Amino acid sequence: QIEPKWQKIWDEKKAFHTPTDLNELKGKPKYYILDMFPYPSGDGLHVGHPEGYTATDVLARMKRAQGFQVLHPMGWDAFGLPAERAAMRENIHPAIITKRNVDNFRRQIKSLGFSYDWDREISTSSPDYYKWTQWIFLKLYEKGLAYIAEVPVNWCPALGTVLANEEVKDGKYVETEDPVERKLMRQWMLKITAYSERLLSELDEVDWPEGVKEMQRNWIGKSEGAEIDFEIEGTKEKFRVFTTRPDTLFGCTYCVLSPEHPLIAKITSSNKKKEVDAYVQIASQKSDMERGDLLKEKTGVFTGAYAIHPVSKNRIPIWVADYVLMTYGTGAIMAVPAHDERDHEFAKKFDIPIIEVISGGSEPVSQTAYSGDGSLIHSDFLNGLNVNAAKKKMIDWLVKEGRGEGKVQYRLRDWLFSRQRYWGEPFPIIHTEDGEIKLIGESALPVTLPEVQSYKPAGTGESPLATISDWVNTTDPSSGKKARRETNTMPQWAGSCWYYLRYLDPKNEKTFCDPEKEKYWMPVNMYIGGGEHAVLHLLYARFWHKVLYDLKLVSTPEPFMKLVNQGTILGEDSQKMSKSVGNVINPDDIIKEYGADALRLYEMFMGPLTATKPWSTNGVEGVYRFLQRVWRLAIDADGKLSEQVKDVEPSIESLRILHKTIKKVAHDIESLDFNTAISQMMIFVNEMTPLEIRPKKVIEPFVLVLAPFAPHLAEELWQKLGHTKSLAYEPFPDYDEALTVDDEVTVVIQVNGKLRDKLLVKKGLDKSVLEKLALEKAVQWTTGKELVKVVVVPDKLINIVVK
Repeated sequence: QIEPKWQKIWDEKKAFHTPTDLNELKGKPKYYILDMFPYPSGDGLHVGHPEGYTATDVLARMKRAQGFQVLHPMGWDAFGLPAERAAMRENIHPAIITKRNVDNFRRQIKSLGFSYDWDREISTSSPDYYKWTQWIFLKLYEKGLAYIAEVPVNWCPALGTVLANEEVKDGKYVETEDPVERKLMRQWMLKITAYSERLLSELDEVDWPEGVKEMQRNWIGKSEGAEIDFEIEGTKEKFRVFTTRPDTLFGCTYCVLSPEHPLIAKITSSNKKKEVDAYVQIASQKSDMERGDLLKEKTGVFTGAYAIHPVSKNRIPIWVADYVLMTYGTGAIMAVPAHDERDHEFAKKFDIPIIEVISGGSEPVSQTAYSGDGSLIHSDFLNGLNVNAAKKKMIDWLVKEGRGEGKVQYRLRDWLFSRQRYWGEPFPIIHTEDGEIKLIGESALPVTLPEVQSYKPAGTGESPLATISDWVNTTDPSSGKKARRETNTMPQWAGSCWYYLRYLDPKNEKTFCDPEKEKYWMPVNMYIGGGEHAVLHLLYARFWHKVLYDLKLVSTPEPFMKLVNQGTILGEDSQKMSKSVGNVINPDDIIKEYGADALRLYEMFMGPLTATKPWSTNGVEGVYRFLQRVWRLAIDADGKLSEQVKDVEPSIESLRILHKTIKKVAHDIESLDFNTAISQMMIFVNEMTPLEIRPKKVIEPFVLVLAPFAPHLAEELWQKLGHTKSLAYEPFPDYDEALTVDDEVTVVIQVNGKLRDKLLVKKGLDKSVLEKLALEKAVQWTTGKELVKVVVVPDKLINIVVK
């Protein structure tokens, strides 16, 4: 009864509406709290999903009560492959499926009483939204950051689309296990590599989990070293390798080319061609992530060709191996098995010589690679130098001899930005009949998706859009020439790159966001979401934001100042919740049985927000009982305000527990330690329950403290305590520091440094009194001994020294 009642009141009164007029906003501090918005799947929410949403809501409600202008919005990451696949299965338009799913998600989220400003709701698949996604793409293109290239991709023939590396395992799409192959295709690319250094260095500016920062650093993968040219014996061909260890060049005993390297077909000897071709074919069916797996057994094939060592002029065999990626470095490596574990494993397997060039390893290099510092040996003009000095001298030699150069390399590759799907943002691009690429003018945006009969891919490597001739065939408005629209669509990541900015000004038809509103609200103060987005979404969003910053369209170089990853809530069997395992718990069932407040409170009480923990319905039962005890503090069996709640002055003991609770809860919400905040509220209820008279001046502030966690119950209690307005904007109670400090302290008694007893005394007791009390207490350990001295540390300890 209580929860639907208050949800209706909040909705009707727009209780959590954030002002849109800048004049109303100014004069108050701002706090922008952001959730990673959900993809609205057909399965709806399970109880793991509301954990992060509850955390942000508790924080948002307290910040409002503390006088902040709070922005707390919600929307939908609504484009993508799952809706398209569902459309094909059910023969229903993806827009209809997406709306159905969104309506269900919205219903579930509202049933939990989250204080979102629903007037700011957005959906990435709405033309009003993706008009501006297309507009940002135009800015990227104009800045030279978008281009078309033939690149190797993970092509899934069954789905008729390109997949990201993260979606492929063991040569199959992880969702359906359909086979995936490597294929060269014409794709739109975004030049994220132009921002490699800034994406790396400016991580130092944000308050993020160190693990997430480290994942981004590794993904960007900055390496300093040299590029070195190797000539191929008997030909005019040569290839270039990148190495971070030019100091080990004299230890190079073989080279390896990626299976995609263009030289393979030219240099492979006739007697090795069949073997090499077969190996290249198998490698084409693996993703880059699989091939880069350090734990997998190394495989490779000798090409029959030899390179010439650039210094020693020795012949070096050239191999092909899939652990070398064409998408990283130059697609070729020099292998130094004595000082690189991966090269060592390969050399041992294929019986390739291992030459030690750095001394200092504790085991012989025939047994294990040594990658530490030491003195150079067997290295001609580098002998006797340490690693750093040898690196510098070798790079100087390479430059002088015209055999190479110093180089900074990044692992980060340009972002493959095409998908062969229907349900995605169309590109605002046309291709004229003479091959020219032309932008669609801003006034013609959005380029909307046409209605289609089939969502199945064309089977030619193109998206379903390619089959709609009325939509595809168009005219270039500037020249009158025949033209074709771009038929690829953008990836799902596009809409999620900038959604946090559209929340600031979601109804604006003239620009993606009013500059003054952006300046007021940005950056995001608190961003909470799953750790699975550590690299892709967070890296892509930072990239787009930096481009917008360079274009002077946003005012901050980083979008998200503080990031927190909530932990995973497992099933009751301690496994990940999954329909296939059958351990999914629907929040609708929990709300029906125990109410939304109990679900919210339990999810915050399970343990630290960032920890992984198993669900327990018994745990919900316990929290539900606590909320019943809270209710009974103020309400009698007839549902009326209890006669025990009186307008009397509270005792000092009641004030102490209240002020301790206010301080602890406010501090713990701020630090996201919700479980310990709830523990303190339980202590408060335990202390208040036995009292015959419960002062209103103690109960009312406690209700305000409870409200961020259990808002429905708190609103009802507030009303029954005689208030006519919602407590949503009531000030959060202040506390008196003096009342949070105990009058009594425990002082430790030591004899010769050993703990012997304790004293419970009034705080601030005089040293002489403490000494006297301690000597009386410690008489059994001091009798018959000479007293040397007594050391008194007030309020902490007394150490009696005897001999």
